[in-house]
Amino acid sequence: MAYVDAEIASQPDCWREAARLAEVVRGDLPRPGERVAVVGCGTSWFMAMAYAARREQAGQGETDAFQASEFPAGRRYDRLIAITRSGTTTEVLDLLAALRGQTPTTVIVGDPASPAVDLAAATVTMPFADERSVVQTRFATTALALLRAQLGDPVAALAADAEVAVRSPLPIDPATIEQATFLGRGWTIGLAQEAALKCREAATFWAEAYPAMDYRHGPISVAAPGRLVWAFGELPDGLPEDVAATGAAFVHSRTHGWRTVLGSWSAGRTPVDPMADLILAQRFAVALATSRGLDPDAPRHLTRSVVLAP
Repeated sequence: MAYVDAEIASQPDCWREAARLAEVVRGDLPRPGERVAVVGCGTSWFMAMAYAARREQAGQGETDAFQASEFPAGRRYDRLIAITRSGTTTEVLDLLAALRGQTPTTVIVGDPASPAVDLAAATVTMPFADERSVVQTRFATTALALLRAQLGDPVAALAADAEVAVRSPLPIDPATIEQATFLGRGWTIGLAQEAALKCREAATFWAEAYPAMDYRHGPISVAAPGRLVWAFGELPDGLPEDVAATGAAFVHSRTHGWRTVLGSWSAGRTPVDPMADLILAQRFAVALATSRGLDPDAPRHLTRSVVLAP
């Protein structure tokens, strides 16, 4: 079994631990009404996107997400949250150093001994969610679970959805798919971006992501038989029918369970949170890698952390 398989399977327990941790570190996380920036790189950036949109949706205050290297210098925030699994990513460290003494910063990190801990004003460490894999899975969703729990989302209860996602059969055979497009709305756009990244990283597979409402403004032109459209969260009216007309398969998590258009697959009838649907997409990406004869623990051209020369 690959490291990433075990790490994906551990996410329900990690989410429960994140829900408990959120109560302990509440003072180091954004308070209602604060103007907040959230930064990260790669997967962590997509989790920042999801949290920023979810926090605004919850009415907790203006929240922006940035790739760490693209943080707008001179823009003022009440607090900056940095998400970094390793705590060694160059862009994140550079930003924390630049903001030291100017903006209150909190780093959410897997390694308590990392240099990011010394640069941030406050630290939330999650060694229980750290990973051996290059490809991020459980650290990313656990960081988002922590932040969602602080917003009041019932993360401990949502771990039951994660249990379903780690046990259920995949909604579609990866070996039958030549391309995938992931869609989201609001806070799930970040999840869609992350699902596509997992397919690119683990399986060197052609995968894209778009806001669901924008999909019909061009990207739908690549949909065809043998290709997949996978949507997270709320669906625009008519989208399943429009995708079906292209001949592409369509996967979506509804409140009655997962379903696949052009198939007959479902996974029970309990409510399914989109973050649990991301677990299923992670598993899909790993299965893609295996079906293509690739090792998901050894992705091409990637390292566990991007550390740039001075």
